Amino acid sequence: MYNFTIPMALMDYIPVVFFGIAAVLLQKDLYGKMSKGAFAMFAAGTINIFAAGFLKASWKLMYAAGICDFQALNTMFLPVQSIGFLLAGVGIAMALCSKKTVMLAAAPPVFSGSVIFIMMMVLGLGSICTCLSILAVKLKKKWVMILFILAFLASMGMGAMAGQDVTQAWVNWVEQGINCVGQGLLMCGVILLHKAGLKELI
Repeated sequence: MYNFTIPMALMDYIPVVFFGIAAVLLQKDLYGKMSKGAFAMFAAGTINIFAAGFLKASWKLMYAAGICDFQALNTMFLPVQSIGFLLAGVGIAMALCSKKTVMLAAAPPVFSGSVIFIMMMVLGLGSICTCLSILAVKLKKKWVMILFILAFLASMGMGAMAGQDVTQAWVNWVEQGINCVGQGLLMCGVILLHKAGLKELI
């Protein structure tokens, strides 16, 4: 049994909204600057990340409100979000690096466990934050790199909480607090790049 409350569940939407704002700004600014394939991967990835977070927050809200325990929304979170981070990371890296085709390694036909999803998420998020830091340098806003580095570290802090008992209220509050900070930093960094002229950057 999970010790969720309605305020806790509502707070879970905050980092989702932060990420959604950052994703929309990036999609608007980078559209036309990326190849169709790279942009499609980036857009699909960010949509996956947003959807996974929104659906998990909705699961918590339904659980806390006593409506139902829609477990599918919870269990799909990690694979959908990690694939989203990987797609978004590869897409933005393709735009900044070469125009060579990037092939994703085919997943094994059968696998049980979450390690591969965690690796995909770390690689994807690391790629996103690294590429955004490079763009910050190109826009002569080197200090904005700090926001992306801190956002990445905050997300890694979420991983440190993975071994805790997720049924405990304090664990969820700490996770949500870290996630709000991480996504808030990402959103602030993206807004600053947007204002600095990311859309006009060649």
